[in-house]
Amino acid sequence: MSNATAEHQLANGAKGLKNQKTRRRVLDVITHVFLALMGIIWITPIVWVFLESFNKNQGAYQNTFFPTKFTFDNYVKLFTETDVMNFPQMFMNTFIVAIFVCLISMFFVLSVAFCMSRLRFHFRKTFMNIALILGMFPSIMAVVAIYFILKAMGLTSGSNTLIALIIVYSASTGAGFYVMKGYMDTIPASLDEAAYLDGCTRWQVFWKIIVPICKPMIVYQAITGFLAPWLDFVMAGVIARDQHGWTVALGLWNMLQKEYIYQWYTRFAAGAVCVSIPIAILFIVMQRFYQEAMSGSVKG
Repeated sequence: MSNATAEHQLANGAKGLKNQKTRRRVLDVITHVFLALMGIIWITPIVWVFLESFNKNQGAYQNTFFPTKFTFDNYVKLFTETDVMNFPQMFMNTFIVAIFVCLISMFFVLSVAFCMSRLRFHFRKTFMNIALILGMFPSIMAVVAIYFILKAMGLTSGSNTLIALIIVYSASTGAGFYVMKGYMDTIPASLDEAAYLDGCTRWQVFWKIIVPICKPMIVYQAITGFLAPWLDFVMAGVIARDQHGWTVALGLWNMLQKEYIYQWYTRFAAGAVCVSIPIAILFIVMQRFYQEAMSGSVKG
C-alpha cells in the first residue's frame, strides 16, 4: 500500500469521525431542547396552580395568566370557613381512608402473592387465571352493583361512608398480586429451604425472609394503595351521597361548580396544593427503601 493511499484512508477516517461527532452533538442538542420543552410543558400547570393558590383576585376569569397580587387568605379561608364546604373534614376523611386502605392492601397483596409464589395447591393456576381475566375488566363496571350492596348494608350515609370506602378500595386489592408475585419468584427458594431446615414456620419465613427482601415492592404497593383512595373520584362520587362522607376529590370538584366557582376558585387551587403535600411526603419518606433488598432479610 502506497503512502498516498494510506494518507487518503487516514483523512477519510478522520473526516468520518468528525462527521460522527458532529451528528452526535446535533442529536444531543435536539434531545436536550425537546426534553427542556417537555419539562416546561409539564411543570407549567404545577407552577400555575401553586401561584393561583395565593391569588388575591377571586374568580375563574383573570386578565393575566399568572396572578399579579398575592395573599395567604385563600389557605386561611379554606380551613376556617366551613359553612358551605368543610374542607378540613374532607381532608381528614380522605386521609383516614387512605391510611387504612394502604395497610390493608399491603397485607392482602403480600399474603396472596406469597401463597401463589411459594405454595403449591389445587386450583392454584385456575385462581391466577381467573384473577387475571377479572383484572382485565374496568372496576367502573361494578359501580352500580357495589352501590346497591352498600346501600342495603346501610353504609352509604353519614360516617358509615368511610367504612364503605375502605371496604370497596381494599376488597379487590388482593387480586392485584401479579407484580408482587413476579418479584417473589425472583427470590431464591434456597432461602426458604434453609429457614425451614432451621425450624422456621411458614409465617416466620414470610415475615423474616420474604417481607424484608420485598421492601422495594412494598414501597410500590404502599404508594399505589395510598394514592388510589386519595385521588379517586368516580367510586367516591357514587358512594358518598352527603358532604359528611366526601373526600378531597369530591370537594375540589364541587368547588368548580357554577354556584361556587367565583368564591371558591382560588381556594380550589389552595386545596389542590394541600392535597399534593401528603403525596410528596410519602414519596420522600419511601424512596430510600427502593435501594434495600437482599440485605434486609434475616433468618431465625
